[in-house]
Amino acid sequence: MAQALARAGAHVILNARRTAPLDALCGKLTEAGFRASTAPFDIMDEHARRETIAALPKLDILINNAYSGRPGPLESATRGDFTNAFESGATAAFDMTRAALPALRASGHGSVINIASMYGHISPDPALYGDSGLNSPPWYGAAKGALIQLTRYLAVHLASDNIRVNAISPGPFPRTEISASKSDFIARLSAKVPMKRIGEAREIAGPVVFLASDASSYVTGVNMPVDGGWTAW
Repeated sequence: MAQALARAGAHVILNARRTAPLDALCGKLTEAGFRASTAPFDIMDEHARRETIAALPKLDILINNAYSGRPGPLESATRGDFTNAFESGATAAFDMTRAALPALRASGHGSVINIASMYGHISPDPALYGDSGLNSPPWYGAAKGALIQLTRYLAVHLASDNIRVNAISPGPFPRTEISASKSDFIARLSAKVPMKRIGEAREIAGPVVFLASDASSYVTGVNMPVDGGWTAW
């Protein structure tokens, strides 16, 4: 997402809790001639959040892509898991958007993109996971479902400020290490997709740039599936 937006001409501000991965990606972008900088802080830290965003005179695009949680079956779920998932995956998106409102209004055409999931509106199939230990947990989809509804609410209430708010719901995009080490799981996952394959990271780029740009100037409140047709059947 960062690479796609940088290629499209944006000055990308990279956020995460750890500085090393941010510095590595920022260096890769700047060496390629793109504009990028880093803002390392925990988005659940109110002081750091407000201090960082207050320093921005304007903000054209905000992507809420944070989530913290472990995989696991229903039997291992705890109340703490739910609290953490909602705080990082939904509440933090609300906090970031609210804190960014002055900067988004100053841009005159702000675009907020919330990264949700297909599991925000359908249930995982437990047969896919078996004993892999990679089960999508109950709190993940619940937090992503909340984020999708928050997207609709914000889209309606910020439309008069010319701030658009949309969501993207990725389908199966396993991490590289899982794809490399869990071939049986990847085969089951691929068989479930009408396109018969898992997604590649680059395939998020187009939808992100579309929703961030004036190409989608009359699009708000949308939840866009990027799932190879998974949720179509």
